[in-house]
Amino acid sequence: MTEYIYDATFEGFLCCVHAHYYSGKASNILPAEDCLQASLLRTVEIKTDEEKADIVYRAIEQKISPFDLRRVYRIFLSGEKGKEMQLLEYIRLGFIKGKSISSYHGNPTVRNAELLEKKVTMEAHRLNGLIRFSVLEGEVLYARIEPDNNVLELLVPHFADRFKSSPFIIHDLRRKRALIAESGQWYISNFAIEDVECFAETEIEYRQLWKNYFDSIAIKERTNPRCQKNFMPVRYWKHLTEMQ
Repeated sequence: MTEYIYDATFEGFLCCVHAHYYSGKASNILPAEDCLQASLLRTVEIKTDEEKADIVYRAIEQKISPFDLRRVYRIFLSGEKGKEMQLLEYIRLGFIKGKSISSYHGNPTVRNAELLEKKVTMEAHRLNGLIRFSVLEGEVLYARIEPDNNVLELLVPHFADRFKSSPFIIHDLRRKRALIAESGQWYISNFAIEDVECFAETEIEYRQLWKNYFDSIAIKERTNPRCQKNFMPVRYWKHLTEMQ
């Protein structure tokens, strides 16, 4: 039995799938950053190879479906430990069942994949409404988030359309990466808190205006903390201006 170690990229994971079929069955697949202890299993480091990754990418797209290729990618963005082996099981089943795999809702492998995908897409959808921007010098909009999943790329459609003429940065503090966009162009890059420039002088005023607005529209008699926490989980509050 072989434990595969990879560089935590999607292409690297696809290379592990390639190795599983052509070099030896994988008993486990782990990102290098998680391999802190020696394993009793035979450990093999899988180098990312664009050609091998493309072979697996095309195989999933053509032998299963484009829908399932997107599902596999979204699940890969999950922060769930052990997602790699769950994905491998889904891909293996997909190569057997073809495009009909997504209709096997009662199959444990498919059900687990559906739940993981839902966690990722629901968090991205929720953050579309919960992200709060501050203004940096130079009129650059800046927001901090600490999501459970690696959802930066899934936030692009909403915010790139919303801020077509304003440069913005959405900073994932947990992963030390940021979505940086301007004039319809965007990229995701490593990003440290030290890279943040000074806030604009008007930022404090903007924050106070938003808090005043939030307080003024609230109906005290209809306050429902339980309902509020369902739609706006407490773990997101630290980056919400109105909750500070």
